[in-house]
Amino acid sequence: MKGADEVLLVVDVQNDFMPGGALAVARGDEVVPVVNRLARAFSHVVLTQDWHPASHVSFAANHAGRTPFEMMTLRYGEQVLWPVHCVQNTPGAALHRDLDVPHARLVIRKGHHVDVDSYSAFLEADRTTPTGLAGYLRDTGVKRVWCCGLATDYCVAWSALDARAAGFDVAVIEDACRAIDLNGSLDAAWRDLRNAGVSRVQSASLLA
Repeated sequence: MKGADEVLLVVDVQNDFMPGGALAVARGDEVVPVVNRLARAFSHVVLTQDWHPASHVSFAANHAGRTPFEMMTLRYGEQVLWPVHCVQNTPGAALHRDLDVPHARLVIRKGHHVDVDSYSAFLEADRTTPTGLAGYLRDTGVKRVWCCGLATDYCVAWSALDARAAGFDVAVIEDACRAIDLNGSLDAAWRDLRNAGVSRVQSASLLA
């Protein structure tokens, strides 16, 4: 089992991102058993949870005449307008029932501010508002962050890039993630991750 200086960051394994959910990631449910196996190899696990108010600025339904997956310029920059998803205290926002990580030390909820989206587990989309995760990891002695979950090209990639920018060694566990791949976003994410020095690994390399 990996020591407390290495953390498994499990991103947004929630019902609304699963097949049949409000913002389904294709084959998103396939990550659950992989994440469960990985979690047993880590003493230190952190979970994230998308946690939006119903009036959230990123929801297309909250902008007259707009439809999901359009782009819109908000006060902090360009924003994809999403279907309503992961609304606080709804079944869609709940973690997948088969996710089995009883020893997780922390759940970081993000996207809870009504006027700014938050893909990253570290910084909201205005790129200035921290979630507190970087400070928590530093205070607990973490040196390396292993990222997995949903979706590869959005919340996982943004979290990995911000973890790297915060000074951690970072890897994305490819087969423990699934992507949305909107307008080439998956290739762009892997390119950005590579350029930032984030490793791309498979779960077998950790579980051997």
